[in-house]
Amino acid sequence: MGKRVNGRKRHGFTLVELVVVVLVIGIIAAVAAPKMFNTATNARENATRHSLTVVRDALELYRSQTGNYPSAATDLASDLGPYLKGPFPTAQVGNTNATVGASAADPIAVSGGSEGWVYNASTGDFAVNDASYVSW
Repeated sequence: MGKRVNGRKRHGFTLVELVVVVLVIGIIAAVAAPKMFNTATNARENATRHSLTVVRDALELYRSQTGNYPSAATDLASDLGPYLKGPFPTAQVGNTNATVGASAADPIAVSGGSEGWVYNASTGDFAVNDASYVSW
């Protein structure tokens, strides 16, 4: 930069310099972008695992104090309220909401509805309402 052309000092970059910079930025983006997207997915899955642990612990606390599990999925959030710090957690994967559907199957089965969670009142099983995440 700063060459003299026809007695004047040149300001700016050449086209070749700009192309090289764009190529380097493109290579960096091509390498970093997949890792960023994968990180976001991992964060959502880990948040859901944590929420499952919190609710399952609250279910066990409820059972230890009352002798049985909450009787209905629709009342689960209010029944577990005293055992949770803050609001009932939302699912971060699958159907991303805090509503709870019922399942009578053992082992627990997804309901296919719009609920974020699925709960079996007879066994106390609690899972994500998405077929690819039920085994957590």
